[in-house]
This record gives sequence, C-alpha cells and structure tokens, in this order.
Amino acid sequence: MSKEQSPNLHPRTRAVHHGIRRSQYGEMAEALFMTQGFSYDSAEQAEARFIHAGPDEFIYARYGNPTSRMFEDRIANLEGTEDAFATASGMAAVNGALMAIARPGDHIVSARALFGSCLYVLDTLAKFGVEITYVDGTDLQQWKDAIRPGTRAVFFESVSNPTLEVVDITGVSALAHEAGALVVVDNVFATPVFSRAVEQGADVIVYSATKHIDGAGRCLGGLICGTRHFVREVAEPYLKHTGGAISPFNAWLMLNGIATMDLRVRAQTASALELAAALQGNPALTKVIYPGLADHPQHELALRQMGAGGTMVAVDTGSKEAAFRTVNALEIFQISNNLGDAKSIVTHPATTTHQRLSEEVRASLGITPGLLRLSIGLEHAGDLIADLGQALARK
Repeated sequence: MSKEQSPNLHPRTRAVHHGIRRSQYGEMAEALFMTQGFSYDSAEQAEARFIHAGPDEFIYARYGNPTSRMFEDRIANLEGTEDAFATASGMAAVNGALMAIARPGDHIVSARALFGSCLYVLDTLAKFGVEITYVDGTDLQQWKDAIRPGTRAVFFESVSNPTLEVVDITGVSALAHEAGALVVVDNVFATPVFSRAVEQGADVIVYSATKHIDGAGRCLGGLICGTRHFVREVAEPYLKHTGGAISPFNAWLMLNGIATMDLRVRAQTASALELAAALQGNPALTKVIYPGLADHPQHELALRQMGAGGTMVAVDTGSKEAAFRTVNALEIFQISNNLGDAKSIVTHPATTTHQRLSEEVRASLGITPGLLRLSIGLEHAGDLIADLGQALARK
C-alpha cells in the first residue's frame, strides 16, 4: 500500500520516499511490476473494478500500473497538484493535454516560441477546426488582446525552447482565468525543482520526463499534472484509449531519477550560471542568453518565478559556419537534440529541432543560423568553460 509523507517535509525528502507501494515482501527499492494485465478473484470482482477501480486496483497497463502510479504520486506531490498521469513521452503529454480539451470551433491562444513538435500538435489541432492564435509570450498586452470570452485554453513554455524567453505565469494566468480559459504550461526548462507553477496560476503542467527527471538519457516519459478531475476525468480517458501511457519499466527508471533530481538540477544550474558568465564578452559570440544573467530581458521575472536561471544556456556564434565549426571542435559537449542529461549537450536548433520551420518563422523566433543551445550537465564547470573556449577560438 502507498505510504503518505508529511507535506511539511523538504521536497528532496519527499522525492525519495513519497508514494511508495511496497508488496508483502517489504522491498526497499521501488518494485518493478512488469505486467500487461491483472487477474481477478472472481467475475464479480472484475465487474466491480471496471465500474470503479480503487487507488490500488488496476485493470490493464495502458490504464495504470503500480510502478507508474508510484511515479505519478511522487511527481504530483512535488509539483503540488492533486494528481498526475504518466505518459509515453513528453510530446504524448503535450498532445494528450491539448487533444483532451479541444473541440472543433474552440479557441486556443499560444506563445509563438515553442519546441517544433509542440507547434506541430497545434497545427494538427488547427486542421481539426480549432482556432489557434499565436502571440509573443513575453508581451502581456498581446495575451490580453488575444484572449477572449470563450477561449478554451492558453498554452506556453514557461521558458521557451531554445531562445530562453521567460513567460509570466502569474500574469498570463490572471488574464486566462478572467476569460474562463485553462492555463496549460510546458514546464520542462523550469524543471520540478524550480517549479511553482500551481501557486502562480497554472491549471495543467506538462513535463518531458525524458529530460531532467530521468536525467541520464536512458528512456522516454512524460507527465500531465493537474487537478484530480482534469487528470482522471478529462486527460486519462483520451490517453488510455489512444495508448499514451508510460511503460512500467520507464516509470521505474524515472522513480530512480527523481531521487537525485534536486541534487543534479541544482548542480547543473550552478554550472550553467558560471559558464554563461564566463562566455560574456567572448569575441566569437554575438550573444549569450541565460535567464540567470542580469542582462537577460526577463531576468527579474525568472528569479521571481523560478528562483534560478535553470540548466540551459544559448549562445549565438554569428553564422551557421561558425556554429558548425564550434560544435565540431567541442570535446566534452556531446552533439545531440536531447537535453537535461548528466552529460552536457550542444544542439544547433536551426538544422535539427526547429528545422521544419521556415527561415522567416525561425528568424521571428530568434532562432538564427548561428544559435547554439547548450544543456549543461554534471561535468566540472571549469572543464566545460575550457572546452567551449577552445572550440570558439577555432578559425
């Protein structure tokens, strides 16, 4: 059975202990229940469970599993939401949260600066008759002008990928709630460690658990966090019937990742700040973007909203040629399109994660040919600074 922890405990403590379901064997490590289905003692019990399954009663792994339920309980506790549903990937979470609420004729207002796959989901909704209005996420006046009575939802990344714009969750939420709209926040870059999205007004928070929650580049996973009604009555029916649930093995790996997430993310964030500060003034760069630096346009908002600048840094080398030369000269940073890993990663968004966007749209989002996205890992900050220094010095 699940063992509840005091809400007064530190999040780091709850990240280790909350929501554990121990079997009769009393195992210390979270159990991995690798099963597709579950058996019943009688036909009557099967009938009753399909009518209403209790918190520790399961039907089919696509609907729920003891291991994935531990993962959901733990992240909901850390996020401060009533419940959570674990999905097969971060994009399954984004797709599930939006598809579950949208109907033809609905209106959704979204920040323009989004991950390429998020834009694809919104484009798909538009094909199904949902009206999508895009705004500059950092401009509250644009949100105010776009949101109208009957707007179904607003959607944005609290810190945009890859240009690290910070959206005012409190400000946008107030405008959305005044119109009766749901606030759906993709909170990946903020991470559960720095998230206060619920108290700032968010109704639904989605994560790619593939990133910082796993933290070791091992597997895919996602999360939809919100009220019990939204998670179980709105999102879950769509997800369980369309196959968006996480696998028990991936949920088990994520549970192990949560235990060290606070330590990892805080160490990565400290290194990101040190690296960003060291890169300022480098003649090979036209821009250094990091919310933790005082010259970031939303620096004060970032500190007020998250308390830190996060694990991601963006730099502009001035051209695609310079960007490729830098990437190819790096020795510690790995070239990949993932982020949140223990290993530091470099990404060229214009030719990878955002390559399907037109050149004009990329330019409007600040995704220049020379832009590089840096995901800071657990290596020593001095080594990362030296690695980037030598790569940027190449002619």
